[in-house]
Amino acid sequence: MDLTESGTGTLACPALGPLRRIRRAHLLAAGCAAITLCTADTAPAATDATTAPARPTIVLVHGAFADASSWNGVVERLQRRGYTVIAPANPLRGLYNDSTYIASVLDSIKGPMVLVGHSYGGAVISSAAEGNARVTSLVYVSALMPDVGESGMSLSARFPSALATATKSVPYRAAGGVTGTDLYLKPDRLHQVFAADLPESTARLLAVTQRPAATTAFSEKAKAAAWKHIPSWFLVAKHDRTINPDQERYEARRAGSHTVEIDSSHVAMLAHPEAVTDLILQAAMAPPPSR
Repeated sequence: MDLTESGTGTLACPALGPLRRIRRAHLLAAGCAAITLCTADTAPAATDATTAPARPTIVLVHGAFADASSWNGVVERLQRRGYTVIAPANPLRGLYNDSTYIASVLDSIKGPMVLVGHSYGGAVISSAAEGNARVTSLVYVSALMPDVGESGMSLSARFPSALATATKSVPYRAAGGVTGTDLYLKPDRLHQVFAADLPESTARLLAVTQRPAATTAFSEKAKAAAWKHIPSWFLVAKHDRTINPDQERYEARRAGSHTVEIDSSHVAMLAHPEAVTDLILQAAMAPPPSR
């Protein structure tokens, strides 16, 4: 091998020149391959983080003669699935008052939401969701679903139920000279009309702890119907004696709701929390509507 002295004081070997170039090429290729692997490993994660839709908050609105604890079985199941859940107190003072209040609760929530209403709570969410682009779905559980100009009373006049003979009226007074009339379920009728598939002992507790609704909750006419432009799901309780099941079917059909029917009394979320949870999950996992 012909070794000569280079100008730098080191031995130069012509034969090693190509060898160094080959090794350098290999190192560069290995470095590029490593960069490519790193990019391949990290790129999908970044894509998932930017494209995965946010999981909606579930807002559960109770109806008349009940409180937020009526959702307990549903709340537990949704939380086990990883959902954030809020079950605010529905004031039950009138449709305009209650829907305004629930709309203010929605303003405090970040991100997308699914609203769920039971009974009179259905009328409340239909108004509260109006104009809120973050509400992706509406779920009605044996609920009122009035159109603009309709009230709970006008709907029940078309579809009578046993509720008409199961309530008692009690006058009330409030600060500022405000007066009105509250409606209560008669304790001896609550089990049969409201919660027939629950134990009688549970029905007695519901009778004692019930929250009354002002008559304006049922007499005030809806000024909005958000279900006309927000996708809806509806659970029909086939043995409901508080709201006529035919009324529930009519409302769901008119709105084009995704509908299920189950063998339940009016309080499906208490008697059949699994079925109610399943319907809510369908709404929560549906693609958001295009507005």
